[in-house]
Amino acid sequence: MTQRDKIKLERLSGTFLNNYKITNMYSRYLENAPTLLTKEMIDTLTKDGDITKEEAIVGLLCEAFSLDFENPSDKLIIRDYLTPSIKVLSTEKYENNPYYKHIRVDALKGENWEFKREVYPPYRAFIRDDMILADGFVEIPPLGFFDKEFEFLAVLENGNEWMTLTPVDLDTCERAIDAARGKVITFGLGLGYYAYMVSEKAEVESITVVEKSEEVIKLFTDCILPKFPNKDKVKIINADAFEYAEHVMPNERYDLAFVDTWRDASDGEPMYRRMKGLEKLNTPTPFMYWIENFLISRARALRFEELLAKITRGARDAKTTYDELVDALINFYD
Repeated sequence: MTQRDKIKLERLSGTFLNNYKITNMYSRYLENAPTLLTKEMIDTLTKDGDITKEEAIVGLLCEAFSLDFENPSDKLIIRDYLTPSIKVLSTEKYENNPYYKHIRVDALKGENWEFKREVYPPYRAFIRDDMILADGFVEIPPLGFFDKEFEFLAVLENGNEWMTLTPVDLDTCERAIDAARGKVITFGLGLGYYAYMVSEKAEVESITVVEKSEEVIKLFTDCILPKFPNKDKVKIINADAFEYAEHVMPNERYDLAFVDTWRDASDGEPMYRRMKGLEKLNTPTPFMYWIENFLISRARALRFEELLAKITRGARDAKTTYDELVDALINFYD
């Protein structure tokens, strides 16, 4: 690499480090203390109208994360990551969602599982949408809060959350719902949110759901599918997503494929890359992916670590220019 490229690489390394810092901060926060902030805290800080709820949250999180406005590196994290990530949401959008309004499942309990309504208290933190991919490989995890209680449907397996329907589940499906028309196929069933929303569209002829878990299918067909107004549009196939995409789907004709077979980016990244490789067998069907930006973020971080290690040790197959390295990050699934 030239000296100019080395300087660019150093800056890019700093960006990936900051991406990791904010993601790690949020992960620890969401895992260990998501109810750290309370309505009383926010109301006290905003009662005079001098600052907004979002600004109050930023200030309190800076204190919780030990971020100093006078420290240049901390100031960059606050300005470029923390501040643009915070949003206080209205519960009305979600409470008026057709699935939320019409699919009401009573509390049910089986041998290892149960349906129940769970509640986010005011200012309980949660990931609200897909990762924000900004210029220069900056990646911002969007953090959301409600200013009042929010109730949502959850399925628990042996007392642990197995499937839920929270704002991130709704908002990260919007683009794939809007794009649906004709014959649609989706990989992954969950609580049937995507299948419900797509089946309600007049321009959608059918929705084929490929789901590997017989237990998930039974829960859905027994408790949720009967409540679908357009349940006749829904066809459920008990199969492995990748086997189906490779061996069966090429003989069919779909107008859209939506893939949602993972819990989060850590387990989803290898599955994402694998399914991307199968797209070429299913042209011209367009593919869309749940939390794709989070998956891209995860894949790029792993790819950058690999490329940087090769450059550092002077490997023969190392990228020799900065532009080649950037191209390798963009086309990580090739």
